Amino acid sequence: MTALDATFAALADPTRRAILMRLAQGEKSVNELVKPFKISQPAVSRHLKVLEEAGLVSTTVVAQKRMRRLEAQPLAEATAWLEKYRAFWQKRYKALDAVLDELKSMGGRHENKSR
Repeated sequence: MTALDATFAALADPTRRAILMRLAQGEKSVNELVKPFKISQPAVSRHLKVLEEAGLVSTTVVAQKRMRRLEAQPLAEATAWLEKYRAFWQKRYKALDAVLDELKSMGGRHENKSR
């Protein structure tokens, strides 16, 4: 599995995306991450493991706490990959807009001829 595959696989789960959103606000311990979820601490830890394996989260030990931190680089790589497709779709939408504009102008000429 490539790094990009691992990133998208990790992002596929809504709980993991919510964890990343919380970590975007700053470092948190597992106990702090568990609070808003209706799942157990071991379940959150399993989600964190997937996020860590994808390189989206790192762990530092502070005293006896293991703090989790968002690592943005894999997200930047995923964004760069998606950006290519955004450009593709923008070109397609511009072409569609041109066709629609042409159809509108033809429709206006047709209405004027019938008057």
